[in-house]
Amino acid sequence: MKKFIQIAFLLIGGALGFVFLPPLYELLHLSSNPWLDNPYVSVALGALLLFTLSFAFSDYFVKLITWMEEVLFKVPIGDLLFGTLGLIIGLIVAYFLGFAIDSIQLPVITEVLPIVLSFVLGYLGFRVGFKKRDELLQLFTLRGHNAKKKANEGADVPEIRGSYKLLDTSVIIDGRIADISETGFIEGILVVPQFVLTELQHIADSSDTLKRTRGRRGLDILKKLQDERMTKVEITEEDFEDVQEVDLKLVRLAKKMENDTQIVTNDFNLNKVCELHQVKVLNINDLANAVKPVVIPGEDMQVVVIKDGKEHNQGVAYLDDGTMIVVECGRSYIGQAITVTVTSVLQTSAGRMIFAKPKDD
Repeated sequence: MKKFIQIAFLLIGGALGFVFLPPLYELLHLSSNPWLDNPYVSVALGALLLFTLSFAFSDYFVKLITWMEEVLFKVPIGDLLFGTLGLIIGLIVAYFLGFAIDSIQLPVITEVLPIVLSFVLGYLGFRVGFKKRDELLQLFTLRGHNAKKKANEGADVPEIRGSYKLLDTSVIIDGRIADISETGFIEGILVVPQFVLTELQHIADSSDTLKRTRGRRGLDILKKLQDERMTKVEITEEDFEDVQEVDLKLVRLAKKMENDTQIVTNDFNLNKVCELHQVKVLNINDLANAVKPVVIPGEDMQVVVIKDGKEHNQGVAYLDDGTMIVVECGRSYIGQAITVTVTSVLQTSAGRMIFAKPKDD
């Protein structure tokens, strides 16, 4: 890269010497010298001067180019493409505005303002194309979908109601999605991206017995969904090679698809990421919590304290549905069935936790 920069300096220096050195000779009254007033000498002097400076500044240019490469390689190709298109459109608009400015006949404005407009409109065009890429893609996708819908009007094509549901790895392994789908509470088309299938396959091929069992169970759940579901289960090959994390790929894919696309998960962290990206999400744990029996503070229940809690003198019990009950002063009752009084209930997307105390206390 250093050699490339030094050659560039050499060529640029020769061009600058050819353009600017002859006027400089006239200004310094040196144009009468036949050795200096020669285009070949001007090119040689300019090239030599900048080539010498390149040794002092080449390291800085190498760092600058390396930094630009790292930034550009991290930018998704779609964002870069739409940003470049926006830049070209902004420069075209600035070029046509320059014709209107030329008619003003003001020396300073006609020379400076077109340059300013080129910078401003080019920058704005790049930013708009870069930031609005997803909206532009959705616009073209929606038009293509509407055109396809019109082309299919009048044909005996069954109408598929509902939106697309993207399944993540955790909800497939969990398995409850098959039972919920069978009851008809989830409508629309279930979409399984290829990168989710790849992750499931890696888990199923794991050397760890537990992971291998979970991965194979997930593949069996997908097969069950394909065989028993009334509407389609599609597998999409869409992938984002610039992103490594499967969760971020799901978010990108949901944004790229239609506006009513939803991600189905039971991952608490993915739920939060979807909310930050303003992507619709269906959390299986939220559904499970919604259909659990309501527990009211002050209500009594029979529980068996099975282990210590995290805090001092706490005990932990569980309901039949797996809900954790933290029993204050319950450590001394480990292994016993006792009656507790509910004091408070904590409800989150990760689950529900009940706080209680022994009724005797």
